[in-house]
Amino acid sequence: MRIDGSGTLRASCVLCPNPGPMTLDGTNTWVLREPGARSVLVVDPGPDHERHLERVARMVQEQGSQVVQTLLTHGHDDHSAGARYFSELTGSQVRAIDPAHRISGEGFTDGEVIEADRLEVRVLYTPGHTSDSVSFHLPADDVVITGDTVLGRGTAVIVAEDGGDIGDYLKSLTRLRDLVADADIRALLPAHGPICTEPLLKLNYYIQHREERLGQISEAVAAGAETPAEVVDRVYADVDEAVRFAAEASVRAQLRYLIRRGDVPPEILPE
Repeated sequence: MRIDGSGTLRASCVLCPNPGPMTLDGTNTWVLREPGARSVLVVDPGPDHERHLERVARMVQEQGSQVVQTLLTHGHDDHSAGARYFSELTGSQVRAIDPAHRISGEGFTDGEVIEADRLEVRVLYTPGHTSDSVSFHLPADDVVITGDTVLGRGTAVIVAEDGGDIGDYLKSLTRLRDLVADADIRALLPAHGPICTEPLLKLNYYIQHREERLGQISEAVAAGAETPAEVVDRVYADVDEAVRFAAEASVRAQLRYLIRRGDVPPEILPE
């Protein structure tokens, strides 16, 4: 499988040209459609990038199809800022966990099955990266669209300011790992980076990596780090300055979790 517009049988990707330190190659907009069907679902239209949004809308129209629902994995701008214009282009409703990002659409219910001309997509509530993060399971293709919960390259940032929570994140990763094992999922389709065709290895790595980071942060505090910035200096010593803000955000989220567990003193993260 490749991210090149062919993708899997029912999921194809249109890559938005918004590369960067946080978006990797850009935002992957996923177009979901049963072969020959008229009704289409679109996941994460992307940022407010007119050419990209018009390209996706035109591609669907040229296939003789119509976007009936636009689904957001979460509300970060690189996934959602273009949703209003995309809704105007296609006439589709926009659905999201956060009411602020909905347009004539509803939220999601965990386990809900969304249907479009025989296509079935199951909603998985997977908070952690943010409080409004969801993933989408396509049983017919044995794939899961993961948003920013699992990336195609590197690891996800936990954004405490947007309700991100390490405890929730570890539970979501475990839930996805169990689904991969039980349902024989063959690929994860991320919002950034390439398709992951070894999903069980990826999820095991993500969980192990997160536990190791928590241990390193606890050790840094025990060794004398007194602020999140000092923790970053010790644990993320080689971090690129362009993404240091993300490292600090992730450290704050991890410190909140460690404080709740009683592993570090609350004084390190004054409210």
